[in-house]
Amino acid sequence: LIRMKFLQLLSRKPGKLEMLFQIPFCQKQFQFLCLATSTCLYSKKKKVNSYEQVDQEKYKNLVYSVTSYKTSAQTPETIFEEDNLLYGPPVKTETKTPKNWVPLLNPNKRIPLVNSHSNLPMKISLPRTKMPSVTRVLQQTMSPQQTFYLERWKQKMVLELGKDGFDEYTKNLFLQGELFHAALESIFLSEEIATKEQGKDIVISGYLSSVQHVLKDISEVKALESAVQHETLQYLGLVDCVAKYRGQLCVIDWKTSEKPKPSLKNTFDNPLQVAAYIGAINHDPSYDFQVSCGLIVVAYKNGSPAHPHFMDPDLCMQYWNQWLLRLEDYMDRK
Repeated sequence: LIRMKFLQLLSRKPGKLEMLFQIPFCQKQFQFLCLATSTCLYSKKKKVNSYEQVDQEKYKNLVYSVTSYKTSAQTPETIFEEDNLLYGPPVKTETKTPKNWVPLLNPNKRIPLVNSHSNLPMKISLPRTKMPSVTRVLQQTMSPQQTFYLERWKQKMVLELGKDGFDEYTKNLFLQGELFHAALESIFLSEEIATKEQGKDIVISGYLSSVQHVLKDISEVKALESAVQHETLQYLGLVDCVAKYRGQLCVIDWKTSEKPKPSLKNTFDNPLQVAAYIGAINHDPSYDFQVSCGLIVVAYKNGSPAHPHFMDPDLCMQYWNQWLLRLEDYMDRK
């Protein structure tokens, strides 16, 4: 009520404004009114600091150690000392080199100016010998990590399909691979036969559709499902195909997959296999040519475009050195 009268008085009689601030008027009418420009804190209680109730004498040493600690920046030496204490000294990884290094290309091999063979691709049967195959060497020298993932995949499949179901699954995979390779062989030997077979066999029709765009870049097939052996290193294998891919002579390895493998690292040991076949061809007197490139073609069952992974000479040389190490490992174990 007092505030309303005060405002009405200001609005009606501006001249009376001075009277409001006369001391007698203020003392009589507005005994509890004051004008202030800052917040009044007289009514608030002082906040009690909970730390003041702590026994200062009892925890004096602890407080001193915390407040006197200097957060100095760590140096490389202190970091290494800490790592050595926690994890032990670092293990030095040295790049291994093969003890018995053999070149990928054969410098002593003479290439005839005119090819003495017919236009048909070479097809040499595997000889009966005690030489280890490339596939066997790679299987016997897998890393513990590869073995772990392979075993875990097998266990997972057995849980889903059962033991008999898993055996049937792997049997069908091998059968599809064989049919796929046979169909490709017929394609390179006779396009008319291949076209007829492609329409009949539904099992591999997706794989064949998958590689159509790659087949357009392949020419001058020199070998199909042909045995190769390295006379010096004493190993053998069965190469899928030797032909030109976009003008460069390659060892071609056809692979089937239900999952996409868009990069070369997704093919695991397949590059080592190709490099091993290249070295064997170059040191096998049955072949009057040398190869320096490789190609891994991953075909898909659903018919999606296959992934061709080309291996140039430098890349083949890298995998050749890895293959020599795996071969030495196999021989040492044996």
